[in-house]
Amino acid sequence: MPADNSNVNTGTTDTGIAKTALITGGAKRIGATITRLLHQAGYNVIIHCRLSQQDAKELADELNRGRANSAKVIQGDLNDETIYDLLIELAYQCWGRLDVLINNASSFYPTPLGHITMDDWNNLINNNMKAPLFLSQAAAKHLRAVNGSIVNMIDVHAQRPMKEHTVYCAAKAGLSMITLSLAKELGPEVRVNGVAPGAILWPASDGPGGDMPDHTKNLILERTALKRPGSPEDIAKTIVFLVRDADYITGQIIAVDGGRSINI
Repeated sequence: MPADNSNVNTGTTDTGIAKTALITGGAKRIGATITRLLHQAGYNVIIHCRLSQQDAKELADELNRGRANSAKVIQGDLNDETIYDLLIELAYQCWGRLDVLINNASSFYPTPLGHITMDDWNNLINNNMKAPLFLSQAAAKHLRAVNGSIVNMIDVHAQRPMKEHTVYCAAKAGLSMITLSLAKELGPEVRVNGVAPGAILWPASDGPGGDMPDHTKNLILERTALKRPGSPEDIAKTIVFLVRDADYITGQIIAVDGGRSINI
């Protein structure tokens, strides 16, 4: 096992050098909260974005005002399979190390049977399953060198399908198995886990599925044991736990869903 002189319970090594984390889709919504909490935990953060370059820049500027040279931005379309290796190398070059990969970027929208297109298939599979696998493959050599960690954003619907979301659910189910397989293949040097959110944030009002009616939201909440939505902080705190404090946890998928997965 490579020696790294890293402190398990901090975001720095024994030499005082900050560990680094790449968060895909890290500029907005849950991704931005993950980025902030990892930064608060002492990590240098690399914020990946596709179209949200202004949001990513503003977030990086905010974090750099609090701690100089601690946040950077890289841009790339995860539908472009030629950029996976490049994104990882750009992330590595930011500070000469890569300790954590958070595969957070995701596409989500309904695909009712009879209306599924090849574009739907490619977009949902690429963003939710293909990109996390190939980014993990590209990052493996860097993560192995520092006993690093991968966390994949999955979904409670990877195990229990959601009506009219066949392609999305299939992609997340695939990512669930990829998580378990990578944990076996990358151990003992690299730990690989997943987080499966439930009702955390409703779809963005200006995006696909953003017109979700209130009665649908209420039905979803009624199916949770806690009868309330969660928050992005619930997800981010779980991820910080997995990468910083859970040195003997790998190959696990933690449902952060208020108990919805036991009531569906």
